[in-house]
Amino acid sequence: MARSTARTAGKVHTFVDGNTVRKELPQIQKPRRSPGTKRKTGKKQHTYMQLDRQRILSEREMDHRAQQERLRGKAVSVDAPFLFVLIVASLCTLALCFNYIQLQTSINYRMSSIDQKKQQLEQLKSENDALQSSIDTAVDLNEIYRIATQELGMVYAGNDQVITYNKTESEYVRQYEDIPEYK
Repeated sequence: MARSTARTAGKVHTFVDGNTVRKELPQIQKPRRSPGTKRKTGKKQHTYMQLDRQRILSEREMDHRAQQERLRGKAVSVDAPFLFVLIVASLCTLALCFNYIQLQTSINYRMSSIDQKKQQLEQLKSENDALQSSIDTAVDLNEIYRIATQELGMVYAGNDQVITYNKTESEYVRQYEDIPEYK
């Protein structure tokens, strides 16, 4: 940061340059002399300088005291009810955080369990498809027909052995309902 000074109308202004807005720094004002007066030298000048220093120090001290008073006014006093409310709020927040973490853990566990069950289901489906395919290829319908007709003596039913009937009460047949007699 660089400091620069500027003089305007007999006043000295000091600015701080940098990446912030320029701010004017307070300056100590010297007592003004009228243009025609000579500068006092010797003991009187020394007295004026001491008075100037004392005045500046007293102004700074007053500013410091005022600032301390403002800070005391802003200070928050912690009394028992405020402390109790603060503790209760902290405990509630802690309980909510713990509950949230517990729910997240439960959800993650269930999601992983669901993924495992899906993988098991896919594996069982693929095994069932493979077994069904092997069963389908193992069954030869022509061989079954040959064994049934030649070795076991089975024959197809004739037209006189087949009885058909119409059920008019409803459109579907119950499995364990009695079959009506043929007349």
